[in-house]
This record gives sequence, C-alpha cells and structure tokens, in this order.
Amino acid sequence: QVHLVESGGGLVQAGGSLRLSCAASGLTFSSCAMGWFRQAPGKEREFVAAISRRGATTLYADSVKGRFTISRDSAKNTVYLQMNSLKPEDTAVYYCAADPDTAIATLERSYDYWGQGTQVTVSS
Repeated sequence: QVHLVESGGGLVQAGGSLRLSCAASGLTFSSCAMGWFRQAPGKEREFVAAISRRGATTLYADSVKGRFTISRDSAKNTVYLQMNSLKPEDTAVYYCAADPDTAIATLERSYDYWGQGTQVTVSS
C-alpha cells in the first residue's frame, strides 16, 4: 500500500521560510516523478512544483519561481519543498503526489498517489 506523508507545515510570518517533507513508502520511489500542489480556502488545488524521477529536471508555477525549491533524496524516499520569502498568498494546504507513469508532470490527473496534506499559514 502506497503512503505519502507530508510534514513541516506550520505558521510563519511573511518573508520567512519553511521546508516541507514528504516521505514515500509502498512504491518504487526512484521510478516516480514527484510533485507538490496546494489548495487555498475557496480555491481549486493548483500545481506548485515537480521533479523528475532522478531529479535532473524541475518545474515550478510562476507564482513560486525563484522562491521555492523542490528536491528529492532517493536514499530516504523523500521529496522536499524549500519555501523562502513566503507571502500571505502562499497560505494553503500543501499536498505531495507521486506519478509512476511519466517523467515529470504538472497536471493533477497525471498523479496516482496523494498525501493527506500539511497546512502552511503565512501571516502578514
């Protein structure tokens, strides 16, 4: 059974930083593209960042480019999202997702497995 468990969320002031982690089990981590998505209250879930199977390629939403960094550690079966210069509009539940079928993906429908989410709240 596949499990994706996010951690690292919390409350931070604008301009601050957080690092999210997502520990994966029950799948071949090195064969999966990994992604982060987020959903703010009253809004649809949106793409944040993605990383290819071996970590050679990363993609970011324009809204986070230059502030967020996605990375992965295959030895720990973990994907990270380093978030710097946080803004109140980054407030959302952040979800980790795994895609075993494509090299890298930005679309929700490409991802087969999802975590339960972790809350990030940025105060102004």
